[in-house]
Parts: sequence; structure tokens; C-alpha cells
Amino acid sequence: MAVENIMQKLAVPFKDVKMGEVVLHEEISPDIMPLFESELHKIGFEVITDPKAQLLEQVRILVREYVDDENEKKVNLSLFLSEKLGYDYTYLSNLFSAETGATIEKYYIAQRIEKAKELLRHRDSSVSHVAATLGYSSGAYLSAQFKKITGITPGEYKTLFVANRANL
Repeated sequence: MAVENIMQKLAVPFKDVKMGEVVLHEEISPDIMPLFESELHKIGFEVITDPKAQLLEQVRILVREYVDDENEKKVNLSLFLSEKLGYDYTYLSNLFSAETGATIEKYYIAQRIEKAKELLRHRDSSVSHVAATLGYSSGAYLSAQFKKITGITPGEYKTLFVANRANL
């Protein structure tokens, strides 16, 4: 919505705006481009023109979509990314690791833990429910991975979150 507002404000014709991507009717004119970049920067975005950087951003976006969409987990992540992006997973994995210093798998785990935190903030969400929602084999497996990444258990996180919310 914010990017669409910028496009309209600058009178830049566009076909579509979705997470991480703007589809234009034509290239943005050189005199408008600095204004566009400045407006994007104000809201924490930037124009990515490097093809490798664009591909990396698409991988990040698709991993977040995969985590958010329960139905996507019927297909494994490597196949999901390969099919969506049209590249062999080995290429995507090597590129991601070389450019970010982390594997796609580690990024995926981090995104799952962030989603678990989000779900745990709801009073009625149990660890078992969160684990099932995120496709973990068990609550114990989620708890072990959660503690490995955050240093605390999901139960401790939930207790801390509720205590912090009560102090507000």
C-alpha cells in the first residue's frame, strides 16, 4: 500500500505491486528515479537492480511465504523454491550461502522461529498447536529448536511476553 501511494504520488504508471516487487508499464524516467528512491528510503525500502540481489530477495520473500502458508508445506522447501524461481535448488543454495553467509535452511529455521513467536503471543496458542501449525513433527522438536535459536523455551518466551505486556 505504501509503495502504491508513492507510485501514485509520483505519477508513475504501474501494473502491479506485491511484496518485494513492482511491475511497471515502462521504465521510470531518470528524472523521477532519484525521487522514487528517496521516497522508498523514507519507508525503509530500496530499489534493487542487481539480478543476483533480486534473486536473493525473491528467495527471502518465498521462504517467508512458505512459512506463512500452511498449505505450501505439502511440498518440500527446495522443490517449492526451484519451481517458483525456475532455478535448480543447488544453485539457489550456493548463491544464498555465498552472498549472505548463511544457508537457506538456517534462514528458513529463523523464519519459522519468528512465526512461532508470533503465534505464541496469542494467549490460547499452545506449543503443540504452534508446532502443528508450522509443520514440526512434535512440540518437543519445536521446543528444542526454539531454545537452540533463542536461548529460552517457548514456554519461557510466552511467560516473558505476557509479563512484558502486563507491564505496559
